[in-house]
Amino acid sequence: SEEIRLGAFTFFPSKLILALDDKTVELTAKETALLMLFIEHKNSTIKRGDILLKIWGKDDYFLGRSLDVFIARLRKHIAKDDAIEIKTVRGVGFRMEIA
Repeated sequence: SEEIRLGAFTFFPSKLILALDDKTVELTAKETALLMLFIEHKNSTIKRGDILLKIWGKDDYFLGRSLDVFIARLRKHIAKDDAIEIKTVRGVGFRMEIA
């Protein structure tokens, strides 16, 4: 099974699971796609519109609000590792920084 090390976490995209030690979190398909996009572009800023087009297939205000909810969920999931942070780049998009 494919697994990706993400700081202290192990991410299993095909199973939609993010694991830390013996605890796992089941992610939604959108959360998984978003996390994969951040991993592919780690430490780089991704434009908000580009995220919306890649994950939702279009860019509009209401999907932008959904994106904010998904970002908040991912931040909550990764909060246990201080080495990983999803930062808002005001007026541009988001960047996942991994120390």
